[in-house]
Amino acid sequence: MSATTRDNVSERRARLLGDRPGAFAVARYVRVTAQKSRRVADLIRGSRVEDALTMLKFQPQAVAENFYKLVDSAASNAETTEGLDRSTLVITTVLVDEGPTMKRWRPRAKGAANRILKRTSHLTVVVEPATDEKKGGN
Repeated sequence: MSATTRDNVSERRARLLGDRPGAFAVARYVRVTAQKSRRVADLIRGSRVEDALTMLKFQPQAVAENFYKLVDSAASNAETTEGLDRSTLVITTVLVDEGPTMKRWRPRAKGAANRILKRTSHLTVVVEPATDEKKGGN
């Protein structure tokens, strides 16, 4: 099934992909700050899916595991819903948005308290088939 034969297109898909073939995956409320997530997101943006999975497997950051699952899920969505070949997929867009912040309190001396902010983030990965624009220009 291709994107052109879809009857109902979600608003999110229309915003992320339009009418281009591809798929996406979203992880919401991930318990890691957006700043730390963006470091890993910058590593995989623009790379092939198989290369990104290999890179993420050996990254020391904790959020790399979340991105590994997300990239794998987006590639599986592209295979299942769009019928695309996994080996041709490229990560075109990686979005990291801030989620809600949980406020907690830490007791301090003399009856005082400090506020602790436990930040969350929303992760989105979009995969599309690779284009041969560079080969056509030579």
